[in-house]
Amino acid sequence: MRYVTCLWGAVPVLLLGACVTINIYFPAAAAEEAADKVIDEVWGKQPEKDDGVPEPSSRNVPISAPVLIALLELTVPVAQAASADINISTPAIKKIEASMRNRHRQLVQHYNSGAVGLTQDGLVAVRDPKAVPLKARGQVNTLIAAENRDRNALYREIAKANGQPQWEADIRATFARRWIERAQGGWWYQAGGGWRQK
Repeated sequence: MRYVTCLWGAVPVLLLGACVTINIYFPAAAAEEAADKVIDEVWGKQPEKDDGVPEPSSRNVPISAPVLIALLELTVPVAQAASADINISTPAIKKIEASMRNRHRQLVQHYNSGAVGLTQDGLVAVRDPKAVPLKARGQVNTLIAAENRDRNALYREIAKANGQPQWEADIRATFARRWIERAQGGWWYQAGGGWRQK
């Protein structure tokens, strides 16, 4: 009888242990890499920024370093981790990129003038309507509406293409940060609710 009571007491513990939750973590580094590729497609390759830090010279590496590394690789097994990859090559995503690339040719003058800026939620907005001639304001508003439609569709499509619709907010946040970080000098962006010039 005692054995049966212990067995019934163990059943809830076994059932609890059988409940497995699988968490699929958002691959932030892969998302940043994907965002950079999309931005390069849309805006064109941006010039590399010189941060003033010289590249390390191979002359500074002691001759024994390669030998030590080879010995370490023989004695310590190399950890193999599956690298996360964000799929950005679906036909729907490529179509959105092409639309945004074509529109960027028209928007770039408004980024340069400061009339249009990048928002902190991954979209674009009119920052200074006075910087747009009155007769062009309707066209600029149409461009912005179309750009924001495409950006929203892009974030949704990337999440969908990767089978993770719940990633849309994370993808949007990653893109919002990367659009701003990769913007040209002089362009305007939102930060903390206000506008700042890069």
